Amino acid sequence: MVTDEADDKVLVESAQRDPRRFADLYARHFDRVYAFIARRVPARLDAQDLTAEVFQQALAALPRFEWRGVPFAAWLYRIAGNAVADHYQRHVRELPEDQRRVIGLRFGEDKSIADIARALGRSEGAVKQLQLRALRSLRARLDGDDG
Repeated sequence: MVTDEADDKVLVESAQRDPRRFADLYARHFDRVYAFIARRVPARLDAQDLTAEVFQQALAALPRFEWRGVPFAAWLYRIAGNAVADHYQRHVRELPEDQRRVIGLRFGEDKSIADIARALGRSEGAVKQLQLRALRSLRARLDGDDG
């Protein structure tokens, strides 16, 4: 369903006066926010939890929401994007320190395998193995909740 920004404005202003009216915004935007998250988080239960978190955060922040020339849905997507990023950051922190360092250097700082090997005092083969184990561990954690 394509939403009309004017209708959203009426619903937002109504929910700002009476938070019980937030249910109308929730019903209107739930499917699109859930789809946005589900495309980025493969575990169904995680996607459901994150969607609930997005709407909890939106309800809590609604009194401070101001119209600034962007649709209300864009504000929800920004909250959802931050929730997804936080979700992945939590999973990365669960990795063993050496795996986390390799992932951070490789993907966060965009270093080459050779640069990482020098920084860690390890061979390139050892760094590749650490990277492989880290990515497998992340994949298992992220996919594991779908069972």
